[in-house]
Amino acid sequence: MRVVGIDPGLTRCGVGAVEGSIGRSLKLLGADAVRTGPETELPERLVAIERGIDAWIDEHRPDAVAVERVFAQHNLSTVMGTAQASGIALVCAARRGLPVVLHTPSEAKAAITGNGRADKKQMGTMVARILGLDTPPRPADAADAVALAICHIWRGGAKARVAQAQQDFARKVELARRARRS
Repeated sequence: MRVVGIDPGLTRCGVGAVEGSIGRSLKLLGADAVRTGPETELPERLVAIERGIDAWIDEHRPDAVAVERVFAQHNLSTVMGTAQASGIALVCAARRGLPVVLHTPSEAKAAITGNGRADKKQMGTMVARILGLDTPPRPADAADAVALAICHIWRGGAKARVAQAQQDFARKVELARRARRS
C-alpha cells in the first residue's frame, strides 16, 4: 500500500509518501513541506497548497491519502488556516477518487510511539527508526505527514477491512431478507 500523508497548515503543509504493509518494512518515498508566505493573500496561498498537494499525489500515485484531523486549538486563526489547508487536501484526493482517512494527532502518536501524548522529538525519532533513516524527515511538518502515512498503513488497512466486512454482512442480511419475502 502506498499512502501520502498530509499535515495541513497554511505556512508549512507537511507532505510525505510511504509504501509498505502491516508486518513488513516500510519505505519512505519522500517528505517535504509545501510552503507559503504569510504576506501572500489567502486565496493565492490556498492555490499554492493545492498545486503542491496535487504534484505530490501525481508523483507518488498513492492508494490512499491520510490527513491530520483538525482539532480546536487556542488560536482560532491558526485553526481556521489549518482547516482551510485540510479542506484543500481532501479535495485534491477526492478529485482523483482516492480514499481519504482523517487521523487525529494523538492517534498517529499512539501508532508511532505507543504514547498518544508523545512530543515532536519522540515522533521524529520513531519515524526515523521505523523507516531506517539516520535522521527524521525535515521540517517537522514533513515528519508529521510521514507519521500520518505510517499510521494509516498500520491502522487504516485494518479499519478498511472491518468496514468491508460490515458491508458484506449487511449485504448478506439484505439478500436473506429479500429471499424470505419471495
